[in-house]
Amino acid sequence: MGKNSHKRQILGALIAATISCGAEAQLAQNLTIHPKALALGNAVTADPPGIMAIHYNPAGLTKLDGRQLEVNLMSVYLDIDADFIAPDGYEIFGIDGLETDPLTGKQKDPVANTHSHTNNVALYVPGFGILRTPPGPALAPSAGISINPPGSKLTFANAFYLPLAAGFYRDKDDPGRYQPQATALQRTTYLSPTVGYEINDEWSVGAGIHLSHMGIAADQYMRAPNLLLGVAEILQDAFNCESGDEPLQPWLALCGGNVGPWDDIGALSINVQETLSPTYALGVMWEPTDWFSWGASYTSEAEMNMKGTFEIQYTDDWSGFWQSVNGSVLGAITSAILSLPSGAPREAGNVSMDLVYPQHFQTGISVDVHPKLTLNADIGWTDYEQWDAFVFRFDRNLEFLNAARILSPENATPNTLRLPLGFKSQWNWAFGAEFHASSRLDLRAGVEIRDSVIPDDQRQVMAPFGGANLYSIGMGYKWDKNTEIDMNLSYLHSIETIPADTSCNLNCDNITNIIYNPYAGLDVKTSLRVVMAGLSFRTRF
Repeated sequence: MGKNSHKRQILGALIAATISCGAEAQLAQNLTIHPKALALGNAVTADPPGIMAIHYNPAGLTKLDGRQLEVNLMSVYLDIDADFIAPDGYEIFGIDGLETDPLTGKQKDPVANTHSHTNNVALYVPGFGILRTPPGPALAPSAGISINPPGSKLTFANAFYLPLAAGFYRDKDDPGRYQPQATALQRTTYLSPTVGYEINDEWSVGAGIHLSHMGIAADQYMRAPNLLLGVAEILQDAFNCESGDEPLQPWLALCGGNVGPWDDIGALSINVQETLSPTYALGVMWEPTDWFSWGASYTSEAEMNMKGTFEIQYTDDWSGFWQSVNGSVLGAITSAILSLPSGAPREAGNVSMDLVYPQHFQTGISVDVHPKLTLNADIGWTDYEQWDAFVFRFDRNLEFLNAARILSPENATPNTLRLPLGFKSQWNWAFGAEFHASSRLDLRAGVEIRDSVIPDDQRQVMAPFGGANLYSIGMGYKWDKNTEIDMNLSYLHSIETIPADTSCNLNCDNITNIIYNPYAGLDVKTSLRVVMAGLSFRTRF
């Protein structure tokens, strides 16, 4: 009875940590790179910002004269909330989650009808994992250099920046700690040698190679509000385990530890990374007149085999329960036949996962509709359909994969796991406006419409967003003939309402469900707010 439940929950917790980090990628794209781009809603393919044209459209490097240095600093503040609401009739296998537990004197499900909140940012440090930053905004730096030799049509550039960054951590007693307590997803481009070439007065092209590090890590507590663990709790009540006696000892023992659908199983940590992940970028710009320009850019996909470790530390109750089961006559025989858990307090090993960093295409226009006003519009596409499934490989045969193979033979072997995701590719729109207040001052505003790539049945607390709009304002100031300063203030807000039993990566209560569902049977509402303030300094030297 407990075998499938135990193994499914380990399986689900391990993979859910990585699924959710992957899901964060779509929201975190292009939020920590350049203030001008954010101020214009990322509608800059035909009007690339300075040296970070390396990322947005390499052809834009031809706009840079001489030798230039650029330093950017982005401050990011996030606010994540979740409500876990018990609907009418909330129960697991007939056990009322809202009734008082006679052992603790508290509500049986401590999460039901509670609120989760965090505004703590976490970063991924290569070689280390999750770095929990002090409370408050986090800082994301970037910097680059460009060289355009006198009289040359070639402009060379290189930059360090974060094309993708997301992460947070919660208090250890926060009800959202099961998905997860801490997580970080980060792609760091540490070298990006790029060249732009001006073909003539109208056409420019560019190309670059981006060498990046990719890291994913998560720490989370585990619980399993599952029908099978509901059965376990009822059997323990029938055995009167509160008395401390084992009525069927030595034939069968079930009282070595208190287990139930809302009790903690343990804590999981996972950390995988790819130290060298190359991509290439191509760009083109066309400027037939001085009031109109068109641009297009393409960034290739990157196939990665991310490697790392996982560790599961079980609670004393969970380990003690299985140790007592295996210490009885019938339990030992059943365990040998069905490969039941041994009750080890800890499991750890190496894991790798195949992941494709998706290709991206964007095109747009920039039009001077008035000497004082420029309007930009972009449309972009990211190939998240590549994330049809994640594939995990372990360095040994694992017990919990035997259960997964029985439940889903097309997706599991004793040392591999394929997790279907079904993500979808999306076209996103972006719009920006720039008011030329004077010869030195530009005022900017923009919006980017970000549709969710996550199917409704895969929504979760760890990636608390569906569709979201990015709203921004900013300014550019020409300090002197050699120096320019850009600033932005941006706001993104996403709200998701997930009724009970509608997302099988969060709150399904089906007995055959293979995915981790720590909030089974609960209605969940999530809210994510992100505020970004950036400053860019670019000068000739």
